[in-house]
Amino acid sequence: MAYKTFAAIDVGSYELAMKIFEVSGKTGLKEIDHVMQRVELGTDTYNQGKISMKRVDELCEVLSGFRGIMKAYHVDAYKAYGTSAIRETENAAVILDMIRSRTGIEVAQISNSEQRFLDYKAIASKGELFERVIGKGTAIVDVGGGSTQISLFDKDKLVATQNLRLGLLRLRERILSMHIRHSGYEPLIKEQVDNQMEVMRRLFLSERKIDNIILVDDYLSAVMQREDLGFDNPGFLSGKECRRFLEKIRTRNRTQIAKYIGISEEKAFLLYISCEMVCRIMELLGSKMLWAPGVSLCDGIGYEYAEQNKMIRFDHDFEKDILACADNIGRRFLSNVPRAALMEQIALEIFDHTKKIHGLKNRERLLLQLAARLNDCGKYISMSNVGECSHSIIMANEIIGLSHMEREIVANVVKYNRVDFEYDAQMRAGTGLDSEAYLKVAKLTAILKVSNGLVRSYREKFNTIKVSLKDRELMILVDTPEDMTLELGLLGPRADFFEEIFHIRPVVRHKRTGMPQV
Repeated sequence: MAYKTFAAIDVGSYELAMKIFEVSGKTGLKEIDHVMQRVELGTDTYNQGKISMKRVDELCEVLSGFRGIMKAYHVDAYKAYGTSAIRETENAAVILDMIRSRTGIEVAQISNSEQRFLDYKAIASKGELFERVIGKGTAIVDVGGGSTQISLFDKDKLVATQNLRLGLLRLRERILSMHIRHSGYEPLIKEQVDNQMEVMRRLFLSERKIDNIILVDDYLSAVMQREDLGFDNPGFLSGKECRRFLEKIRTRNRTQIAKYIGISEEKAFLLYISCEMVCRIMELLGSKMLWAPGVSLCDGIGYEYAEQNKMIRFDHDFEKDILACADNIGRRFLSNVPRAALMEQIALEIFDHTKKIHGLKNRERLLLQLAARLNDCGKYISMSNVGECSHSIIMANEIIGLSHMEREIVANVVKYNRVDFEYDAQMRAGTGLDSEAYLKVAKLTAILKVSNGLVRSYREKFNTIKVSLKDRELMILVDTPEDMTLELGLLGPRADFFEEIFHIRPVVRHKRTGMPQV
């Protein structure tokens, strides 16, 4: 078959959506159907903390219908993801098991950072236009039902991302619970946005200019694509046009907005909230242009599938964005950048020359890089408890592109680089690590411990480092005119742990003397 048929399902906070794609290496991703059905899971989750059985019945009925559509299209594969309403409900495991048994559809619960990364990939699929927009200072404003993610780009690099509790359904429920008049909506939304944005502005925006905003949402984005609403360039709005459109819907009630746009009254209310939020964020950031590429989570799921099956290739380097996010965290917590860079260099040399032994892949190599760059961020909090504090910082800061499990791996590698390694039951009792992730932590920790042991002082001592594997020894050839007494004296226990994990002994040789040192 020249192409595959793929279904992407978004179990969202307000509605369920499914897109059917034809995927091929020749034409890429082609949407052939798009269905949506309103099921307000978020109303239950955000108000009661868990999804009611009534909502579960609605959800299963819709998903069963989706399954019928997939059969009609002879779908080869599908992916279904649950977002914040599933993620935050107390009974998530029960709900997901019930969906599987009643509909036959496996819904995976994805973390916020995974969800936003899929949206980001969907935007990046716009290729040259995306690269042109992010060439200037840009913020991606990704508005969901439970929260809004704001990701900042500087000269095409993703430098910071923050999740704000500014979801459309959360704001709607808050507005409705206060029983205020329509005239009170604007100041209430503005106050919520200002409160959430204030800290972000102080942390990340004091010396950064944000010219452009890229919008991902389900309401304003769809309206911006319309040619019948008087926009000069559909998909793009200037700050002036955004304010003008907002004034048009501010002066109308829900029924009038629905009639004007041609949507339901419930969607009209969410459109109004989204417009108020986005226009206020635009004002606070001083942005001149808003671009809505018209993509959704379903598009991101589709592009991920096509990429994994080597049917499309992205020109944009997402790994650089992930590393740039880590660098930003390191700078914020005053990490020693030169020392971290040297640790990373040594760690990667060891990783690359022991591939046959550790069996890890390029993704784990990236996690090792992140751990090296963030290895001492905890010193910002405590000089005597660096491991635990670094772990807390990493788990408290999202790195777009990493799953929650991957962030756990990085955080634990950084932690156990500093403290004695805890074995299987001890470590896994306090984390979400499965057995596979636990082994990755052990292997990456062993590598990072050795590189850390060779960079004990804060001076850059090495000219070159070469690594080779010979029999049961990992030979590390160090070229330096500096004294290495401190490093070699402290390396022993780290070499012991490395040997315990890999059954290979790290041996350091000083190039200038040629004498074994460990």
